[in-house]
Amino acid sequence: MSELISEVNDETFEADVLNATGPVLVDFWAPWCGPCRTMSPVIEEIAREHSGKVTVRKLNVDDSQVTAARYEVLSIPTLFVFEGGEVRKKLIGAMPKKKLIEEIEPWLGG
Repeated sequence: MSELISEVNDETFEADVLNATGPVLVDFWAPWCGPCRTMSPVIEEIAREHSGKVTVRKLNVDDSQVTAARYEVLSIPTLFVFEGGEVRKKLIGAMPKKKLIEEIEPWLGG
């Protein structure tokens, strides 16, 4: 995991995501998930290229089942954009970087 992305869990989710200033992209994933591993470099590129515009966090659904259940994550990877403590966008499944950027563009500062 890059220095721009930190792991969140059931205990830190509220402070690190819901109470964050600005938009937060959260990757709900698991280490055994092939599509999650495919998305990992894409998520890291977005974190690097859009640093200062969007905060990027990862949540391991195996380790943080309470939060995964709270947001009804039934399939991984699932990506959420949170802003002001609210879900603004939910994306399910692996996708090319171009498609992901298009989906989250409103939170990247244009």
